[in-house]
Amino acid sequence: MNLKRRNRVSAEFSMSSMTDIVFLLLIFFMIASTLVTSSALDLQLPSSKVQTVKRQDVTVNISPDLRISVGKDIVSEAELEGAILAKANNDPEAVVMLRADKSVPYEKVVMVMDIAYRNKLKMIAATNPK
Repeated sequence: MNLKRRNRVSAEFSMSSMTDIVFLLLIFFMIASTLVTSSALDLQLPSSKVQTVKRQDVTVNISPDLRISVGKDIVSEAELEGAILAKANNDPEAVVMLRADKSVPYEKVVMVMDIAYRNKLKMIAATNPK
């Protein structure tokens, strides 16, 4: 009498389902990472070598004695946002160039950056070329 088992249980492990899970997780994390936004202000700082700014719609100057001018007009801090928006003419691609003296307190610079951020304007901080 021949009593051999015809169906053997295989002890092998199929890795194909594991690779599917890994690829799905990879895709999930790639998509989830693009949805994360930072709470910082987005600044586009020009390099100080040869690069020039192609577009300057609004120029904000802060002098060492804390006088603020938009273009050639001197404005107060209360009038600053209105003056920037008037010069930008509701253009969503408007670029604000900030030229602040190195002795100006940082809070004054951030005030101008905050105005640009709230109104979704692009901001460039001017530097001296080397």
